[in-house]
Amino acid sequence: MTRNKISILIVLLALLFVSLACDFSASTANISEAFLSNTEDGSAQTTVFSQDEIIYCIVDLKNAPDETVVKTEWIAVDVENTEPNYIIDTVEVTTGSDTLTFNLSNTGLWPLGQYRADVYLNEELTNSLTFTVQ
Repeated sequence: MTRNKISILIVLLALLFVSLACDFSASTANISEAFLSNTEDGSAQTTVFSQDEIIYCIVDLKNAPDETVVKTEWIAVDVENTEPNYIIDTVEVTTGSDTLTFNLSNTGLWPLGQYRADVYLNEELTNSLTFTVQ
């Protein structure tokens, strides 16, 4: 009996060390909502923008510890005079639960076409928001 108890104890300790070494995280951080807008406060949701607008991506981050990483990658999917799926910009913030506002602006006019904003939570793609500039 004693030998069995020692074996079980060794197995349990080994499992404990393995779980600690794997940097296990039980975070419940989630993006409850992500949308595009042509207003900084997100009051006007849209997926169609004019060539001179600033494009805002509003992300509502919930249940997130302070070290949560949210990234938005802005992509020109099918845009005139631009290679397909060209990454325009990437912005990353480390934060806790909050409403985050990312934006994409241009010193000139946006080329016409199809675009996308990809939102990542701790390096995992959670939302792909497509939009058009016309």
